[in-house]
Amino acid sequence: MTDQFLAPAVRPDEDELELSLRPRSLDEFVGQERVKEQLGISLEATRARGEALDHVLLVGPPGLGKTSLAYIVREELGVGIRCVAGPALERKGDMAAILTAMEPRDVLFIDEIHRLSRAVEEILYPALEDFRLDIIVGQGPAARTLTLDVPPFTLVGATTRTGLLTTPLRDRFGMTFRLDYYAPEELGIIVRRSAQILGVEISDDAADRISERSRGTPRVANRILRRVRDVAQVRHEGVVTTEVAAEALELLEVDGMGLEKTDRDLLRAIVERFDGGPVGLSTLAVALGEEPDTIEDVYEPYLLQLGFIQRTPRGRVVTKLGSAHVGASQKERALF
Repeated sequence: MTDQFLAPAVRPDEDELELSLRPRSLDEFVGQERVKEQLGISLEATRARGEALDHVLLVGPPGLGKTSLAYIVREELGVGIRCVAGPALERKGDMAAILTAMEPRDVLFIDEIHRLSRAVEEILYPALEDFRLDIIVGQGPAARTLTLDVPPFTLVGATTRTGLLTTPLRDRFGMTFRLDYYAPEELGIIVRRSAQILGVEISDDAADRISERSRGTPRVANRILRRVRDVAQVRHEGVVTTEVAAEALELLEVDGMGLEKTDRDLLRAIVERFDGGPVGLSTLAVALGEEPDTIEDVYEPYLLQLGFIQRTPRGRVVTKLGSAHVGASQKERALF
């Protein structure tokens, strides 16, 4: 097995820092209370029986803690973990090499599992149900099936797009959990915890201000905290006060609703260039110089959550709330 299959799900340049901020147990994991309760019961029962945990599918937008939960499952069970992104598994031999090298009850975490190739997905079916691999050797009349046993393991799959999972694969998960956006109060707890880990002194008001503008997403909250820490270190005495947080957020162009410059540019493009809509996705992408998939997967979900845009059969439309925010954002400094 080559090293590429053991690569962490996060980018290498942020691997060490992201892992340092990740919760190590369910008790440290903030939010998602119903998910924690159900998963905690399954983990306790699994430990008592000495079995491998049933396969787990984690669904939700990026940055809500899917990877963290996979590592928590490993920590709670005291087993090993293999991490790989779905697109990196191109051949059946890739998956076979990973599965045969695992120890009993280990965790296999596949990020973006909806992007697995069909060939790799099909070799997973018997592995998930019967813990065996069926490998076809040879071609034509001389072909024969070679069966390899694999140790009992737990597959933890993460996806942002459940609809792209095939039904046979989705049905083989014993537990499916959907992660929701976080409340500002929960994000405030996360910001304070991350600040303590990073050794940053932060006031409660500053932590609350960061959490309110983090789009309900812990990853965004931690990213903003790191940038605020930079401003505090370079321009001030290293302490994050309310004033320092406000200065940093203004520098980052993050407004009171958590929208960044690109988000506001999207709203303005629909309002000013297309009279509020409707406008087709491809036309909007050309106007912004972005890829349609980027607009659909990165920018639109939060705007839809806020009720600033609507997706209609004829295209995207900015709502009254969105139009009002675009007007207010002309006076962005008043929001800080």
